[in-house]
Amino acid sequence: MEILRQLYDMTALGEIGETPGVLLMILIGAVLLYLGIVKKYEPLLLVPIGFGIVLANLPGGNMDVVPAEMVELPGHRYMNLFEIASEYGIMNFVYYSLIKTGFLPPIIFMGVGALTDFGPMLRNLRLAFFGAAAQIGIFGVFFGAIALGFSPKEAGSLGIIGGADGPTAIYTTILLAPHLLGPIAIAAYSYMALVPVIVPLVANRLMTKKEFLINMKKQDKLYPPKFKIKNIKAVKIIFPIVLGVVVAILVPSSVPLLGMLLFGNLIKEIGTATSRLSDAATGPIMNTATIFLGLAVGATMTAKVFLDLKTLGIIVGGFLAFAISIAGGILAVKVYNLMTKKKINPLVGATGLSAVPMASRVANELGLKHDSSNHLLQYCMASNISGVIGSAVAAGVLISILG
Repeated sequence: MEILRQLYDMTALGEIGETPGVLLMILIGAVLLYLGIVKKYEPLLLVPIGFGIVLANLPGGNMDVVPAEMVELPGHRYMNLFEIASEYGIMNFVYYSLIKTGFLPPIIFMGVGALTDFGPMLRNLRLAFFGAAAQIGIFGVFFGAIALGFSPKEAGSLGIIGGADGPTAIYTTILLAPHLLGPIAIAAYSYMALVPVIVPLVANRLMTKKEFLINMKKQDKLYPPKFKIKNIKAVKIIFPIVLGVVVAILVPSSVPLLGMLLFGNLIKEIGTATSRLSDAATGPIMNTATIFLGLAVGATMTAKVFLDLKTLGIIVGGFLAFAISIAGGILAVKVYNLMTKKKINPLVGATGLSAVPMASRVANELGLKHDSSNHLLQYCMASNISGVIGSAVAAGVLISILG
């Protein structure tokens, strides 16, 4: 019996029985794994995040991320990484060295930049303004969250979900409200995965049949553009350099994200001379960063942190931020159409989110559903790509004001 008792004590069964919330968190992790593996919803992030949740909530595994006050020493100093790893395990080493420092989100943004083509936006610059209009969800929910009792920093982290950009949401939350990192990351990536549901939901309620049928190619034939870029290759190389300098001057706090995005894009556009750098940014570097980011974010989601009323507020607020951002882009196009002869399909405004290229594909499918000849993809990408830039700038503004 003594041997049996020791074997039982060795297991985690007793601790699970004392903290039933652990079972709920493991179930949440299993749901995220199901969504990533079976439903193919953002599998590159939801799979490591879901598995990280399971690992963090298995008692005795020492794989959960501890709060910052547990690694703080007198005099506002912190344990070194070796001490953190020895005391609290390898997941805390990963979190405090790669996540808490804000290292991984910009690295992922570099890979995103190397995968991004600014060509559609540069050819349709007037459509880029609707990517800025779509950021209204960020600031709308920011003020709403403050009114509901969230602190300004927590409200900023909650509002940034409306930008539909996971790395931006994570980076902003790390700097403003790291204790909410897990729920905000889950909300951001879950709603990004649900873009095919949320965009049609909002568009069908705000757009008329006539607006769905606006054919952008026919509009271009009726009202051809006055200016055309002659050397698009040169412009695509110059653009990230110039934009990087301008943003660095106007919103310096957005440089870690936007600067790395633009650098990744630059090495892609240069061509064969930097192709090895581009391949590294989009391949091994980005993949490794994604693995560690997902696992570490999942490891922050323990029962004590996640099972809280604020988590429910984040889930609801994140959805509102997403929906308001989509609505803001649509309404901006509708207002623009009142003042010009050349009409724009409001679906272009609906893609002002950063969920590239998913939002554009969804909007294009909606357009084709109403008119099989109405191909909107290249126009939607102009707004969609500008939304990536807009959300990074919005994050920089929030960090500057609240940080």
